[in-house]
Amino acid sequence: MATAIVTPTREQLIHSLYEAAEVEHNLMCTYLYAAFSLKDGEGEGLSAEEAAAVARWKRTILDVAIDEMGHLAAVWNITAAVGGVPRFGRTNFPLSPGYLPAGIVVKLAPFNADVLQHFIHLERPKSSQELDGDGFDPPPAFKRAPASPKLTPMPIDYETVGEFYEVLETGLRVMADKLGEKQLFCGDPALQLSPNEIDLGGAKPVLCSKTALAACEAIVTQGEGASAEHPDSHFCRFVAMREELAALKAKHPRFTPAFPAAHNPVLRRPPTPEGHVWIDDPMASAVVDIANSCYQLMLRLIGYAYVVPSPHAEKNLAVDLGIDLMKAMTMLGESAARRPAGKDNPNCNAGVSFTALRDSAPLPRGASTRRFFVERMAELARGAERLDPN
Repeated sequence: MATAIVTPTREQLIHSLYEAAEVEHNLMCTYLYAAFSLKDGEGEGLSAEEAAAVARWKRTILDVAIDEMGHLAAVWNITAAVGGVPRFGRTNFPLSPGYLPAGIVVKLAPFNADVLQHFIHLERPKSSQELDGDGFDPPPAFKRAPASPKLTPMPIDYETVGEFYEVLETGLRVMADKLGEKQLFCGDPALQLSPNEIDLGGAKPVLCSKTALAACEAIVTQGEGASAEHPDSHFCRFVAMREELAALKAKHPRFTPAFPAAHNPVLRRPPTPEGHVWIDDPMASAVVDIANSCYQLMLRLIGYAYVVPSPHAEKNLAVDLGIDLMKAMTMLGESAARRPAGKDNPNCNAGVSFTALRDSAPLPRGASTRRFFVERMAELARGAERLDPN
């Protein structure tokens, strides 16, 4: 197990919660990307048996992505509960080597056996020896420095995401003992997301160490770090998918469940082309542009919900609009994965790149932000009108 945080501070705790938010956010994006690339039915070249299996896999991956959104909401709520502002930002794909510990590789890739193995590796319990998928080679061996008593917040090292949450739970317990429950959980609970605004498992109010630790435990039990015997864990669901994929490939060697969507697509020529695919087809680029903008505005809206106290119709509206944009982005992401990337990348399709904003911090509550949302929605509508219907 990783070394617990030494003499934790509120700043260190928020620092760790920001990393947790980035982990959940990045995993959600990679799962969505793989799901968008999957083919749909016999009309896209699948047999009836293959189509039924791929439909199940897509539903499973999307369900896991929704779980990650719930985990993200849980982390956001804990952050707000301890007096922080939830983190909505992340870096662009692929993540730089060493940005996350333990050789974790995070990049966008279409569904195939190696990508599925990568998902299994990411979601593995501590006892598992599951290797990563081919093409997800870790960076050169790197270890973060052991935790030490510094005022500067420092990242901790961990082998699995489940282990990271164990250390985070330890930090919460120590801080509650050090400061007291009331002093640690000093944030306004009305600023959190709850079932009144969104139907997500992780969107439950965090009011004390008991509810904060329950949120962490739910994340571990459902996803990263669950035991290999937990049938509904992400790990077990992905392992079952791997077995079914292998059986179908043995029966139908030419079975290809997904379109050849790009690895790490980008909308502009990258300064370092290796590992990226520049989408230079005009219509594919336009589709990805609108998809990215839907995703970015969705984050803005969810972030705004965290500065509006509950109960308030404006808070509910922000969440509802964000969910609607995620649904629109799903359709656009599926469309992108079916379009050629462009002349520079033959035999490769496009894909939504989840381009991160330079800063995704919540905008201030008030008329100026409402005007921003109205303007941005109108811009998205005009952009969507210029797309072809496919």
